[in-house]
Amino acid sequence: MDFHLLGPVEARREDLRIALSGTKMHTLLAALLLARGRVVPDSRLSRLLWGANPPATMSAQIYTYVSRLRKLLEPEATLERRSPGYAIKTGDSLVDVVEYERFDRLGRQALQEHRYEDAGSLLRNALELWQGPMLVNVTEFLAEEEIPQWEEGRAATLENRMEADLALGRHHQIVAELTRLVADFPLRERMRAQLMTALYRCGRQADALHAFHEGRAVLAEELGVDPGTELTDTHHAVLRGTLDLEPESVERQPLSVAAVRTLEPEPAVSHTRPAPASVRAPAMLPPDTAGFTGRGRELAALRRLLAPGGQPTTRRCLITGMAGVGKTALAVHAAHQSREHFPDGQLYADLTGPDGAPKDPRDVLVHLLHALGEQPPGPAPHDLDELVRVYRTSTAGRRILVLLDNAVDGRRLAPLLPAGPTAAALVTGHAHLAVTAGPFTLPLEPMSPEESLGLLTATAGKARTAAEPGAARLIADHCAGLPLALRIAGARLAARPHWSVARLARRLAEPDARLGELSFGELELTASLASWLGRTDEESRELLARLSVLGERPFSAASAATVLGLPDRRAEDLVERLAEGALLETVRPLGEAGGPDTATFHFRFHRLVLLYVQSLPVHRPVRVALAQAG
Repeated sequence: MDFHLLGPVEARREDLRIALSGTKMHTLLAALLLARGRVVPDSRLSRLLWGANPPATMSAQIYTYVSRLRKLLEPEATLERRSPGYAIKTGDSLVDVVEYERFDRLGRQALQEHRYEDAGSLLRNALELWQGPMLVNVTEFLAEEEIPQWEEGRAATLENRMEADLALGRHHQIVAELTRLVADFPLRERMRAQLMTALYRCGRQADALHAFHEGRAVLAEELGVDPGTELTDTHHAVLRGTLDLEPESVERQPLSVAAVRTLEPEPAVSHTRPAPASVRAPAMLPPDTAGFTGRGRELAALRRLLAPGGQPTTRRCLITGMAGVGKTALAVHAAHQSREHFPDGQLYADLTGPDGAPKDPRDVLVHLLHALGEQPPGPAPHDLDELVRVYRTSTAGRRILVLLDNAVDGRRLAPLLPAGPTAAALVTGHAHLAVTAGPFTLPLEPMSPEESLGLLTATAGKARTAAEPGAARLIADHCAGLPLALRIAGARLAARPHWSVARLARRLAEPDARLGELSFGELELTASLASWLGRTDEESRELLARLSVLGERPFSAASAATVLGLPDRRAEDLVERLAEGALLETVRPLGEAGGPDTATFHFRFHRLVLLYVQSLPVHRPVRVALAQAG
């Protein structure tokens, strides 16, 4: 069975379209498919189907739609009721948005590795999956939430494909297409810079300059801003005449007489080609977070650690904290700002799969070795010890940075750490893995009110928050310092200019609806929290559910012991373990003095974590669970 969302929402069985009746059925199917197998809560389905005015029979109607859809799609796809909502399992079915993202991801990776032919082919495959305007037969509520981000993604894919074609010298073939795209996307500066590059290389310098001045006028009229760095640099390059093809064309040019003389007495070297793309310095870092703000102290600490000279032999840092607190964003931003210290490359690996399960370190090592231009030893399944040997030999003595994201297990992490004092590693994870990662740990706390407001402003736009400062502060307060929540709130405001800031603040004011409101496209706080807690053991989840009766206020280990019905020492060990996994926050009671040895630290839930945990069912008493666990 094939599912199509990049165009009208459709389900096809052996090329025959399955008749889905009505907008609501198409909306339900699209919402479940876009969740990638995750549970879509009833509250979200209600909002996507009826907006802010669901009928009194909402639950019954959702159940009816699900039942009808289930009968049409089984057995190839199954719809499951999993509290607090529904999820779809598509099995071996093709889902065009999943295929699009796969081709796009592989294409971007090939582009970063300078494999331009592969990049162009993969990105064209991604774009060919689009069958016209997407989601044209769903409700306005789903359309206004999803379409902007997907259109943005498609435009970025187009830009990356153009980048590959330009690198291959295909400016004559793409100049007409770029002209049309710039007319369709007049505010995209990268696309306009690509058009200028193509025009210049076609010998049309005057047209390239005209494209710049036209773009500058559009930006000033529509947004009141000047061209950014990329467009301005391209303009200067046109004026200087330095936009000719470089890497691909230079390789084909014969050596000059002077160059031959400089190579004597080893003339054979003059006939060698530059190193192939596979052994060039890898550049695998994810894109830097747009509008990164705050975290000045933490960022300065990371940059000091990553800077060469005067540092300890092992340059490693573990960044810990709860889900959504911005560990990856901080690590990626620090890595980008420190790239100059690592000219031999930057490696990146996500250590968990889409389902939250930790990846096999052998698979990660194979991925990293390919990026380093190394051939994994032996046939699959590979020997871990041999992979580690090749990896550490390859990284030894190289000024290379390795960013390992979402580490959950020290035993799986250890083989991935690079060798030698010239390499550095940043590791992100919820749990404390200091024994494996090294002595430097950076616990990341929720943002301060000032930082929170700054991040909301950077995401939503300064004009929006400045016009309604009180409402903006209320939104920041409801997000409780969590960067993921703040970015979601800001993205919703940016995507809906007809909304007032106060409107979103009112929607977030209701605790029961807050988690549902903190969702925008692929950014979904509930899913992030669910994935985070899904990596913990069942005992910890049960403990959190029982402790949630203590609410937002800080509580002592003795209070926890009373709730759990356990001895004080046992309860203290358990809550300390929860705090070590960033599941609880540690706080010092107000007014209490003394050092770490004498202070009686208390514990508390993060406000948004508490809302999520209170929605979880407690399947059995904690005392029973603890007894069974020994």
